[in-house]
Amino acid sequence: MTGPADRLITSLTNDTVKNVRALHMRKERESTGQFLAEGLKFIGEALDQHRAPRLLLVGEDARPHPILDRARAATRAAGGEVVVVTHAILEKISRRENPQTVLGVFDQVYTPLQAIQPATAPAWVALEQVRDPGNLGTIIRTADAAGCGGVILIGDCVDPFSVEAVRATMGSVFAVAIARATPAEFLAWRQKWPGSVIGTRLDATVGHHAAAIEYPALILMGNEQAGLTDTLAEACDVNVKIPMRGRADSLNLAVATGIMVYAVTDKAPLQDG
Repeated sequence: MTGPADRLITSLTNDTVKNVRALHMRKERESTGQFLAEGLKFIGEALDQHRAPRLLLVGEDARPHPILDRARAATRAAGGEVVVVTHAILEKISRRENPQTVLGVFDQVYTPLQAIQPATAPAWVALEQVRDPGNLGTIIRTADAAGCGGVILIGDCVDPFSVEAVRATMGSVFAVAIARATPAEFLAWRQKWPGSVIGTRLDATVGHHAAAIEYPALILMGNEQAGLTDTLAEACDVNVKIPMRGRADSLNLAVATGIMVYAVTDKAPLQDG
């Protein structure tokens, strides 16, 4: 499906194809400040958040669709380029046998820690050294669904703009503020947090429903294997435990975060507006 101003690429060795495919590598994403999002749903979520692709790749067999028309117009209006490519190129870029027919290259957006306004949401999520891209993407999606303000990444975390993490967000990567900080930066910033800072620890004695909470709340979750470090746990106003009632002694990080997010936000006072 070619538009009047689209460039057509059929060669697998084209430089544009190589550059886009390289965005699977963290080094390339960091050097370019860009990332890859696949599918019309993702493109539509981006457009709804006023984020236009720098490069829009459209499969030559893509069917007409209103979102695709919007994407083409928004890409050109923002100074980007629309490129039509073959199915073989889509497979090469996505590394999937059944690729989406529309791909977009976007600029990464991080929210500076000091720019976060806690009172704009009932809860925020902070993650220490999260390592699994699927977990991180799912947590971003969950934070969006629950009305959280954003996700703060502390220390050495997986890249939120990796292809795997972005896929797991189901488009919420465009809707949720993402910040990052060293442990020292986070601890200094946390001192001015106006509400409760709630950690999760297996050795905590307070149940996750029992903690008294002052809003806005900041939910602090630890690494998949090691959990929350002592240093960050000590910086919390309260540490809580999700009860394990069966034989399993722990939960997947994304599941545990989802339980905490809804336990906290369900008790939040209604916000004006």
